[in-house]
Amino acid sequence: MWAHRSWQGRLLAHPLPARERLRHYAAWCTAVEGNTTFYATPARDAVASWAEQTGPDFRFVLKLPKVITHERRLGDVDEQLRVFLDAIEPLGPRAHALWIQVPGSFAPTDVPVLARFLSRLPRSHRYAVEVRHPAFVDDPRSTRLLEAALATVGAEWIPFDTTTFFSAPPSSDAERDAWTKKPRMPLRSVALTDRPIVRYLGRDDTAQTVEGWRHWVGVTTEWLREGRSPTVFVHTPDNADAPVLARRFHDEVRALAPELEPLPAPISIEPPTLF
Repeated sequence: MWAHRSWQGRLLAHPLPARERLRHYAAWCTAVEGNTTFYATPARDAVASWAEQTGPDFRFVLKLPKVITHERRLGDVDEQLRVFLDAIEPLGPRAHALWIQVPGSFAPTDVPVLARFLSRLPRSHRYAVEVRHPAFVDDPRSTRLLEAALATVGAEWIPFDTTTFFSAPPSSDAERDAWTKKPRMPLRSVALTDRPIVRYLGRDDTAQTVEGWRHWVGVTTEWLREGRSPTVFVHTPDNADAPVLARRFHDEVRALAPELEPLPAPISIEPPTLF
């Protein structure tokens, strides 16, 4: 997501042609969740334009299409997977990880299906799995089962931290909408690889969001000290200030780990002048 309507004219210049929008977002944040790929495989020329708008170190975490993960539940998907991998090939190293988000009904008993699917994936990409069944975190045996399956191919486990969001009843339309859609997942903060990925959902209230991510500031700093290269995505129910909050999170981590590179300066939303 890099063209959120509420960002236009406030955080990002507006109007912008489609081939410029990602470039402006990339001056705010150095990674993006490719959530739109869940709904449809993008055209290869569109993906090529994404590569043109970003530097080689920019990170795309691209979600596999729902036909693979939700409709066919990782079975009999060779052709759909081939088409998807061909479409994203222009990204090259920018494809930081391919994100396999399985539905909440995908339970510990389904891990053998996931293991078979992972074993068939090409090693030209790195993979990260997001599960939404609480038993994977609550039940130690299920945790070990999933970790073992991921370890066979060096895949990461993406935690989706919704604990702050669900810590109090919703107080806005955006929070009420998210309340019905987001999973109630227990907190997990264990990295399996050198490229951990975290998804964090805060609240409309900035103070609550910031307080809730204190845990992740410490964890991320420790990962950096261990030589890992984490990617953290910060969300709120309406995402209106998500880029601003992401930069604030980065600044808090950098205050503890000064070796972390600063983020780029955002592109001005003001039109250029002669003076």
